[in-house]
Amino acid sequence: MRFITAHSSHTHWTAALEQALSQIARARARPDTIARPNLGIVYFTEAFAPMAEELLLALRVRTGVTHWVGGVGVGIAADGQEYLDQPALALMLLQIPLRDFRVFSGLKPLAPATAGWRGAETALVHGDPATPDMDDLVRDMAGHTASNRVWGGLVSSRQAAVQIADGVFLGGMSGVAFSSRVALAGGLTQGCEPVGPLRAITRCTQNVVYALDGEPALGLLLQDLGEEALELPRLAPRLRATLAGLSPGFAEAHSTVRHIGAETSMRHLVGVDPSGHGVAIAGAPEPGMMLRFCRRDAHAARRDLIRLCAEVREDLEQRREARMATTLPQAAASAGAPLAPVPARGAVYVSCTGRGGAHFGGPSAELALVRRHLGDIPLIGFFAAGEIAGDRLYGYAGVLTVFSDNPAM
Repeated sequence: MRFITAHSSHTHWTAALEQALSQIARARARPDTIARPNLGIVYFTEAFAPMAEELLLALRVRTGVTHWVGGVGVGIAADGQEYLDQPALALMLLQIPLRDFRVFSGLKPLAPATAGWRGAETALVHGDPATPDMDDLVRDMAGHTASNRVWGGLVSSRQAAVQIADGVFLGGMSGVAFSSRVALAGGLTQGCEPVGPLRAITRCTQNVVYALDGEPALGLLLQDLGEEALELPRLAPRLRATLAGLSPGFAEAHSTVRHIGAETSMRHLVGVDPSGHGVAIAGAPEPGMMLRFCRRDAHAARRDLIRLCAEVREDLEQRREARMATTLPQAAASAGAPLAPVPARGAVYVSCTGRGGAHFGGPSAELALVRRHLGDIPLIGFFAAGEIAGDRLYGYAGVLTVFSDNPAM
């Protein structure tokens, strides 16, 4: 059964909520949607953040759903629509057995497995970008799950960075953990492609890389860009569109793979040192780490998002085929019985504030790509100040997670 989504961009939060509740009422009357939702996700833009307490109370009373997670974003998403820098809210209602999820926050830490709780396999997490040592907090949170993987993002706001987790919170991290019985598929897209090979950092000071594979870093950057000399300001736009991908030392040097994997963290170039032939990045490079210069543009972002959707779709289809193989008679399977639609109940998509439709060619174009290549499934999300996947915090990325159909639930 499909989850239920609703969204509205009315300028007043009460009117927006009423519009969303009307959509929910219509959805609940359809036979293909969940009958007894017991978990909600809510994202809202900055205009509604000051009313977060009132909004949460109204959601509980009007929907009958007690457990809610979510937060604020400078932009939010629902189904095929992006809402950026305008009043808006988006809701998703889920139906998951109570023994298979737990909402957590700083006031209510994630509990170990008990008789009524199977324990965390993974978790949807939201964090405050102003919290110190967020990278360490993400790793610690992932360490509390059996898979050592969490997913989500840092809420984004020019005002209060509000999080929802059965209450309204500022600071730290919150979210909802799921047991292994909740079937999930997903991955990460970084929207970049390499312009040069992986090289080892052989000399750096603070955030300035001076040598790669023993050669001047600035010279190699210009070489990868096809330039013979540093000519500012002519090269300034190209340098702004170039990122440094940092990887652990075990990454394969001089790899020619064009897909930027999850082991790579993308960082902006923040300056150059012509006299020292160095390149300054918005990160913490260390000798022995690997670095690869990459290009971030609309074409690379589209290709990588399509790749991610294709991988998720293949995962879902393999699960469906495995399920059918155990339920269909062998004769029907060998006769080429028609395949069912991709078994997805709903999806959550967290994208960087630097992405969105404008980066993909037009309003809501990023979501249109997801729908075109993954199907018209219920989807909710927000534009984050940092994206979380696995046990790491990323930038300029998109994190897609799909709740797969699970007949055991």
